[in-house]
Amino acid sequence: MEKKVIELLNQQITKEFYSAYLYLEFSNFYYDMELNGFGNYFKVQAQEERDHAMLFLQYLQNNGQRPVLETIDKPAVIPENARMALEEALKHEKYVTSLIYEIYDAAYSSKDFRTMQFLDWFVKEQGEEESSADSLLKKFILFGDDPKSLYMLDNELAARVYTAPSLVL
Repeated sequence: MEKKVIELLNQQITKEFYSAYLYLEFSNFYYDMELNGFGNYFKVQAQEERDHAMLFLQYLQNNGQRPVLETIDKPAVIPENARMALEEALKHEKYVTSLIYEIYDAAYSSKDFRTMQFLDWFVKEQGEEESSADSLLKKFILFGDDPKSLYMLDNELAARVYTAPSLVL
């Protein structure tokens, strides 16, 4: 593996853990608002991000590289309202997609086909993450001003459960 690819993979571990922190912040925000379904949704998101970090870590280890663990910053975004958190989540998922593409590009440039194959799952996953975040934001915009509809959406999100990724390293 080329140095640039290794550096980017290591950076991604930190970015994924940061994503988990960000989503825990959003989860706490919604729990404070008594929107426990939204709180659950973001708690599950945080679990997913943590596992993504662990997948990158394991991939480096499986390829003879020692992962470098850096400081995880405090979330930079503190939501001011329920809609803002959803907008920021979509924005953040688009940012993470750009990071995955950057690693993929470096792997492609160095003909690191193994890393490209590993990243294929993340490319697909990010498409799903962006779609999910976009859909939730659109539902909130549509229903958020109606208490009964918001209650139903919150209940729908409360039913979300965590499923660990099934990526073979």
